[in-house]
Amino acid sequence: MLDIPNDIDHLRAADNAHHLHPFTDHKALREGRVRVITRAEGVWITDGDGHRLLDGMAGLWCVNVGYSQPSIVEAASRQMAQLPYYNCFFSSTTPAAAALSERLTGLAPAGLNHVFYASSGSEAVDSALRIARQFWKIQGRPEKRIIVAREYGYHGSTIAGASVGGMKDMHRQGGDMPDFAQVMTPYTWRDAGDLSPEEFGLKAAQSLETYIEEVGADRVAAFIGEPIQGAGGVIIPPDSYWPEIQRICRKHDILLIADEVICGFGRTGAMFGSFAYGIEPDLMTTAKGITSGYVPLSAIFVGDRVADVFIEQGGEFYHGFTYSGHPVACAAALANLDIIEGRNLVGAAATQGARLLSGLRSALGDHPLVSEIRGRGLMVALELAEDRAGHKAYPSSRKVGPTCRDFATAAGLVMRACRDTMVLAPPLVISDEEVGLVVERAARAVDQTWEWLKTN
Repeated sequence: MLDIPNDIDHLRAADNAHHLHPFTDHKALREGRVRVITRAEGVWITDGDGHRLLDGMAGLWCVNVGYSQPSIVEAASRQMAQLPYYNCFFSSTTPAAAALSERLTGLAPAGLNHVFYASSGSEAVDSALRIARQFWKIQGRPEKRIIVAREYGYHGSTIAGASVGGMKDMHRQGGDMPDFAQVMTPYTWRDAGDLSPEEFGLKAAQSLETYIEEVGADRVAAFIGEPIQGAGGVIIPPDSYWPEIQRICRKHDILLIADEVICGFGRTGAMFGSFAYGIEPDLMTTAKGITSGYVPLSAIFVGDRVADVFIEQGGEFYHGFTYSGHPVACAAALANLDIIEGRNLVGAAATQGARLLSGLRSALGDHPLVSEIRGRGLMVALELAEDRAGHKAYPSSRKVGPTCRDFATAAGLVMRACRDTMVLAPPLVISDEEVGLVVERAARAVDQTWEWLKTN
């Protein structure tokens, strides 16, 4: 029997004494009260104090099929009993890794017929960046090294992932390696001004071409972007954006990497965000929804153009992980995909996302604090602004977003603050009734934030 203490106060004390959390101000955490999550089911999580919260963020954008799906637990358990681990080095594979590779490439955009495994989105991005640079080096063009991304792009928290991403705080903490660059993001709410969405989408995309022409296409290896930018605040590009990005990459012979760590496996209302926007990537990174977070796994899809060069000319690729293609993770992924496909959760994301967006617009569309409500699939954002008509944000020192997040938690809803952009991405299994609860609790949190602002 699992020997974990159930004394919540003891666990809090142990956590404060020994556990360094990700993306955390540890002094503030120790001065507050860490929340101990003890169980979960469906779209609901429960903490050690007995509080039940509707998880409006699906963990970290990942629990697509909801919590406590017995078939995934059973698949992982069976695999553990039969073959708990073996590696994919030394000309070896496992049945689960081979079967998952076939399954995944059957779901992917055309031409992505090869898969490389890791354990996290960050590792997937690192792997894709190495593959992109090595692709050019094999062909005698080692000077093509620069990887271009976008402002507010999030591509993981390893040194390379932080360096390529557009999060300045991460750059200041070691994510500042050379040969990475960021260009304009298609943040329509903030930057479009008087331009139409189509005009602005083209303008944002053409910032990539401007950069390429400045440094020279012979130095640029790849462009990486999320179909919809998640941690940047659900930045949804105009329809004109991705076709122009693709045109630019092809014109200048630059690889296109679609980072689908968040968007993949139904989140956008399509199996992959690349389908939603007609993107034809050379490489595609995935994680999160591939197992719905039950077991760590990520997969890098490699297009034929790149894979053929590696296979025929590359020799040994000196890269990989102990847990690449871990059989338990692959078995869990196969069971997870059975749920996604068998229950048409891709279609559910589109339907329930539209219901959530409509409900929020009805409840908050005229709210003095809410400047825009946008979404696609089950990725939704509320822009909180000091000047809703002028799209002017509050000073960061006011901490409007974090305050609204805390009111939401108190109301029984997990909602994320990306600056003052409130983000929702619940599990794809969310019911009509639960969508209504999200709307009700989010509206309550926004109302409380507005009242708080009047006196603070």
